[in-house]
Amino acid sequence: MSNPVITSLLDTDLYKFTMWQTLLHRHPETQAEYHFVCRNQPAYPLAELQADVERELDALCALSFRADELAYLRGLRFMKSDFVDFLRIFRFQRDFIEVRAEGELLRIVAKGPQVHVMGFEIPVLAIVNELYFRRFDNPEVRAEGGRRLAAKIDALQAFAPAAAAYRHPFELFDFGLRRRFSGGWQREVVERLRDALPQHFKGTSNVLLAKELGLVPIGTMAHEYLQTFQALGTVRLRDSQKAALEDWVQEYRGDLGTALTDVVGMQAFLADFDLYFAKLFDGLRHDSGDPVWWGELALAHYAKLRIDAHTKRLVFSDGLTVDKAIELYRHFADRVQLGFGIGTHLSNDLGPKPLNIVMKLTHANGQPVAKLSDSPGKTLCEDETFLAYLRQVFGVQPC
Repeated sequence: MSNPVITSLLDTDLYKFTMWQTLLHRHPETQAEYHFVCRNQPAYPLAELQADVERELDALCALSFRADELAYLRGLRFMKSDFVDFLRIFRFQRDFIEVRAEGELLRIVAKGPQVHVMGFEIPVLAIVNELYFRRFDNPEVRAEGGRRLAAKIDALQAFAPAAAAYRHPFELFDFGLRRRFSGGWQREVVERLRDALPQHFKGTSNVLLAKELGLVPIGTMAHEYLQTFQALGTVRLRDSQKAALEDWVQEYRGDLGTALTDVVGMQAFLADFDLYFAKLFDGLRHDSGDPVWWGELALAHYAKLRIDAHTKRLVFSDGLTVDKAIELYRHFADRVQLGFGIGTHLSNDLGPKPLNIVMKLTHANGQPVAKLSDSPGKTLCEDETFLAYLRQVFGVQPC
């Protein structure tokens, strides 16, 4: 039997902790439901992994935060002391997550108090990925992954001198935990990027790797955070985005100032992102839709508000490749600060086709929630009636 996939509760993305802290402080009573979905066709049925996933979840639920891990989190200035104290006694509860096979499909549902189930997302995705790719893991695949990674590093090193001609620096982050080939491979990738590109590689979303490799942990919020506010009942649905952004501002008081824009689409987001929020947040993160269109909308919005875009940052994170990041950098680097979060292209490019898997919030307090993506196929909701109502409320046309 192989070692467990997850051996540390820090082996997750930073934004899980930042959203977790905010929701624990401000909406601890929320009940939530998360569903695992595979969006593409795997090479073999994921249902075959059921027993192994069950075993991995048993191991995950036996973990707790170690003293050195809690000390690391306490050292991040935006982590509050009472939240770290909560984590000291926290354990995942096995009763809150169910795994079953439906034909060839693998179904995983986490349901319970949001502050107890929201953390399942990243470990579940990492577990399914690593179990799936163990069947493809061999020296030839690893060697191919090494060649591909070396070529990307060479391309970035070759581009580095040209970046000096632009007003703002080229900055790259690892966002590859959720769909990585394996934990060991992600560590190798991050180490090589850190050593080869010290002026450009600025950190990783993986908190464990940030701690152990001396890197900056990167991340703010994900879709589930803004989606939760659609079902709280304390504000009108039309005001849910503004309520979520306001709670974030009050929680972090200037830290973690990158807002995610595509929960109800970029244009509907900008209608809520007024001068108040535009001044308080450091920048915006792109995760769906054409990135050039998105970036131009953002810059036009800052110009309309008479905000100097050079004081703001646009972070791109939607299916990026090294070549695409360089292309976007050339387009925008003289007008705004930039960041590029690259995921699967770095952490799972070894030859075998990556899985396109997610584990998304579907309900909060018994009510459906939705994401109105700017990309076809990324809109997510199990209730078509609510989806239509959400579009009507925010004036969003189906993409």
